[in-house]
Amino acid sequence: MALRLYAATTNAGKLRDFRTAAQTYSLTIEPLPGLETIPAPEEDGATFAANAILKAVYYSRLAPGDLVIADDSGLEVDALGGAPGVRSARYAADAGLVDSPDANDNTDVWNNMLLLQRMAGVPAAQRTARYHCVLAAALSGVVEHTADGSVEGVILDAPRGTGGFGYDPLFYLPDLGKTMAELDLETKLSLSHRGRAFAALVPSLLERR
Repeated sequence: MALRLYAATTNAGKLRDFRTAAQTYSLTIEPLPGLETIPAPEEDGATFAANAILKAVYYSRLAPGDLVIADDSGLEVDALGGAPGVRSARYAADAGLVDSPDANDNTDVWNNMLLLQRMAGVPAAQRTARYHCVLAAALSGVVEHTADGSVEGVILDAPRGTGGFGYDPLFYLPDLGKTMAELDLETKLSLSHRGRAFAALVPSLLERR
């Protein structure tokens, strides 16, 4: 019987990535039941690890007896001193760029626009960055395992590709000559920060069988 995990995320892109990665190891991942109606905890940790653990512990208390995984991940740009970092998903919102209540969710568009503005004039050799992800697995309010993964890249001066989400259209992989948004899902997971973090977590999860 496949080990079932609940993922504490409503992000369709993250859930798709986790499910695809899980299939490789015969694991089953489902969104935590009723997650949309559960008030989210305040992600006030100073690091990806702190926020991932905070979320995993919080949500696992709402599903006693089931293993719940949560991640915190984002983009670290060297020329910006590691920003946006743990504020990656809220980068533009922190700067006051938000949609009107009746608009579609354009969070990714705003985040990418702000990143391009703040990277304007930065020479190519100084546009290095990385995606970083920390995953935490918790059971009934207790952390069981953590793992992290990262992938190095370069920030472009214009978006490329229509796949992926977040900063993927700007995150360029020199060895492949493509952005994350130009990769097929299987290739992306084989080298992405989220895929690497999940692969690092799997051995600990499989010990539970």
